[in-house]
Order: sequence, then structure tokens, then C-alpha cells
Amino acid sequence: MRHTTLGRTGLSVPVVGLGAAFIGVPDPSRAVDEYSGKPGQMNEDLGVATVVAAMDEGCTLIDTAALYGRRISETIIGKALAERPALRDDVIVTTKVGRLSEGQNYSYDAILRSVEESQRLLGMERFEIVYIHDAMDAPVEDVMGDRGALGALRKLQDEGVVGHVGSAMNDPVTNADYIETGEFDAAVVPDAWSLLNQLALARILPAVEKHDVGVVVATPLERGLLATGPMPGIDYLARRFSQRCLDHVTKIQNVCRDHGVSMASAALQWCVRDPRVATTIPGARTPDEAISNLRAGSEEISDALWDDLAPLVTHFEHGVDR
Repeated sequence: MRHTTLGRTGLSVPVVGLGAAFIGVPDPSRAVDEYSGKPGQMNEDLGVATVVAAMDEGCTLIDTAALYGRRISETIIGKALAERPALRDDVIVTTKVGRLSEGQNYSYDAILRSVEESQRLLGMERFEIVYIHDAMDAPVEDVMGDRGALGALRKLQDEGVVGHVGSAMNDPVTNADYIETGEFDAAVVPDAWSLLNQLALARILPAVEKHDVGVVVATPLERGLLATGPMPGIDYLARRFSQRCLDHVTKIQNVCRDHGVSMASAALQWCVRDPRVATTIPGARTPDEAISNLRAGSEEISDALWDDLAPLVTHFEHGVDR
């Protein structure tokens, strides 16, 4: 798979990695429970098999968070890394702090404890990147102050525990606010960049260009819609696609089919055609999904497909309620 440089971090990352919010969730309707830290159905054995399959397929970027599955995601990844000791040194595992199943806590001590727990669960002494997670409505001083989340991560940087500090906010406006400070080396960007969502053009992409911030696009497949096309059950976790949007996706699907290319390949690779975007981290619940996503990142796509697809790249308003 093609690799790119993640902004000023200098890290080499694949154009497709693994988003681990839903690993081991057999039922996608329960994904919202796992993401919010409520009791769900995250199956550890299935999750480990998913991460192992991704690494065996060549995945070298895995993104998780303290929130996901009440830290079960970190536990799963730690077990998978232990099963593949020959591969673990080649894999960048990033995690997030500040948002937990019991609520938000961006205090200095809470961040230090969170990173220490991530080290224990993942079996890692050092993280290339730790992101401050979902600081919507949090007081800025709690996040950016010397005795807040950023101050704690700066301390860990000085100690060599953390290489780079990133922003990861589910709200694009909040994400833009933090990226524009210039304090962050990388940013996980959900709900703002896909074939159906151009919100990042307004503030996020100009800010990352100005500050050389490495961009990791989350939700590039729009909860699977841009992989499978319209189908029952596609609306979940803050997605309510309008019929107009679904009809539009069918047009995209038909163009891809005419060129003999999977829509998932087009959706993932389109994201990184912008030079300001380094990589994508589509979520996978099962080994098959992880392998399919990774292979989509390597599929050959002709200029003719991009030319035919260009008129269909559009933005559907109302945030994630499309």
C-alpha cells in the first residue's frame, strides 16, 4: 500500500489504516453503545481476530481511544500485538485521552493516569501520537492549560512517553478551533471529509496547511454507506441519510461499477487525493471488513474514473444528519 508522511510528525503512514472503535462488535446497531462507553457487545475474541487479520494484511496504523468499549478496544489491541510480536514494531498505535465512559476529564492528573492505563492495556511504553479527544463544551483552560490535558501531554513528551500531540474532535467546528491554534501535530478528522461531506474545506484544511498538521480522516466510508451502497440498517451512530443522499450514492456506485472499481476503494482513495490529507482510518468490526478496507486502499484506480467521479463529489448539508 502507498505510504505518505503525516504532516510535521514526519511519520510514514499507509493511506488506509484501522479504526478500532467497533472492533469485535457483531451487531452494527450496537456500535453506538461501544462508542459511547455504554455496555454493548464488543466480543474480545472477534476483536483480536480483526486486529490480527489487519496486521497480517500489512496494516501499520491502528487508531483507538480510552473511550471505545470502556477501554476494551485497547485491551483487544494489546492482545493482538502480543499474538504478532514480529509485526508489532512496525505498527503505529495511536490512542486518545480526555473522554471516558464515565464522562469527560481533561485535568492534568486524569490525562497522566489515562496514558498510564493505555500503556498497561496495550503493552506499550511509548506512543507516537496521543490525541485529546472530544473536548466539545470543555473549558479551554482545562484542555490547553499547563495544568490541563495539553500540559500533561507536553510533560509526557519531555519524558519520551509521547512523541506527538493531536486533536481528535467529533465536532468539525471544535476540531477546527483546536487545529487553528497551531499546537497540534496531527488531527483525527471525522464527519468533515468524504465524497459526501466537504466541511473540512472551510476551516480544517486551510488550518492544517498553515501549520503542517497531519490529517487522519475518520468516517471516510460514512458508516459503511460508501462501501455497500444503500441498504437496510445503514443509518446508525448519528447518521440519518436522506433519500436524496441515498440516490446520489447509487449514482457514485454505478460509476465505480462501470470502471470495475469498488466504491470503497474510490471513497478511501479520494480522501487522500488532497495533498493535505495523509491517511484514512475506516472502522472495521470483523476480520473480513478489515481486510476489505485495506485492500481497497491498494486497488488500482484510473484517471478516467476520477474524471467521471468528479461531478458527483458534493456536500450534503446539516452536518451528520444527511
